[in-house]
Amino acid sequence: MENISALLYLVAAVLFILALKGLSSPVSALRGNLYGMIGMVIAVFTTFMIMDKPVLGLIGGAIIAGGAIGAWKAKTVEMTGMPELVAAMHSLVGLSAVLIAVAAVYHTGETHTPVQKVELFIGAFIGAITFTASVIAYGKLSGRFGAKAVTFSGQHLLNLVLAIAMVGFGVVYFTTDSHAAFLAMVAVALVLGVTLIIPIGGADMPVVVSMLNSYSGWAAAGIGFTLNNPVLIIAGACVGASGAILSYIMCKAMNRSIVSVLLGGFGAEAAAGGGAASGPKNYKSGSAEDAAFLMSNADSVIIVPGYGLAVSRAQHALQEFANLLTEKGVNVRYAIHPVAGRMPGHMNVLLAEAEVPYEQVQEMEEINSDFANTDVVLVIGANDVVNPAALKDKASPIYGMPILEAHKARTVIVVKRSMSVGYAGLDNELFYMDKTMMVFGDAKKVVEELVKGVEH
Repeated sequence: MENISALLYLVAAVLFILALKGLSSPVSALRGNLYGMIGMVIAVFTTFMIMDKPVLGLIGGAIIAGGAIGAWKAKTVEMTGMPELVAAMHSLVGLSAVLIAVAAVYHTGETHTPVQKVELFIGAFIGAITFTASVIAYGKLSGRFGAKAVTFSGQHLLNLVLAIAMVGFGVVYFTTDSHAAFLAMVAVALVLGVTLIIPIGGADMPVVVSMLNSYSGWAAAGIGFTLNNPVLIIAGACVGASGAILSYIMCKAMNRSIVSVLLGGFGAEAAAGGGAASGPKNYKSGSAEDAAFLMSNADSVIIVPGYGLAVSRAQHALQEFANLLTEKGVNVRYAIHPVAGRMPGHMNVLLAEAEVPYEQVQEMEEINSDFANTDVVLVIGANDVVNPAALKDKASPIYGMPILEAHKARTVIVVKRSMSVGYAGLDNELFYMDKTMMVFGDAKKVVEELVKGVEH
């Protein structure tokens, strides 16, 4: 039985690795999800097989209830609600790690080795930080807590004190087996999770979601050692490593320091430094019919989607419009910024839902050199990711952040509800260029008017 269970766990682990590989591309994402589901079924079945007197009613009831809630949420969640849903899922992973660690510590039938104590400490404090940090991220992303950074004097010193206290209680537990010290360590870690995330502004939440993904993986891996469960160790390590790599890529895309992400408060300066224009500026506005005429008579059009597209659920109408342009011989492509939206890959998922051909979707590095030779760029629901200040305004909080260089195109059409600033709180000089035409209104309604304009 031991050999069979080890083999099944190995199969499950390989499937989890293949799942992560598949999720790296929209083309293979469906297959990757399938691998992950099969791997999870095998892992759960194997765990049941080797358990000593499992409480089937309690475990089965939890699985059924969790599966039902998950299926319902997957069916009902809006695309705009995906980022906070991901954050909520991370919080549950962190909470699970904490509860398993506490149960292991209070298990009277087991004596933990020094190595196991360290593993319990690591899994528990990472899990606790992940839980409360994810709850705060969920609140910020959903608008329940507000997106602005919360800062106060001595904030970083408080984080340092909390971290030292957390490690101190962990040392006490390690040397004395004190349950009270372990619970105190968990309590401090829960508070630290809050203080690390509250100073981060809403514009930087995509990096936070990515980092919390990594934390949840390391928490799972740490508890995997405690439970002597190889598939949990492998899966947790894969999630932790992939999340960390993605966070690094996101930080480069936003000109952020990965060390600052780990320490918290890295978004406060950007949130504080931004604002609307100091005085009135002139801009040109036009109608959807004007925009439709320009694009239908162009040779090439690049579409830059942003969070506003998700809010209005305009992706299907936008793809219908793109198809009409393609039928007229226009070369249509989509340009995706790594941090467009509210989480990594948000725009890719949005366009995949509308069945946009994969070959039309290009990442920033692939398409940036083409903007200068493009007739029209349609910016729809995006703001900060096309702000030229990131390239030339050293006083701007986003200076140095790579952007989609839409300002280099011959003509720029921007669809917005108003001239309000973006999520980073910064005015965008792209909107005031002579080559730019603003089209005001709800993104979906404007795109539907664009469709009518091209059809007629």
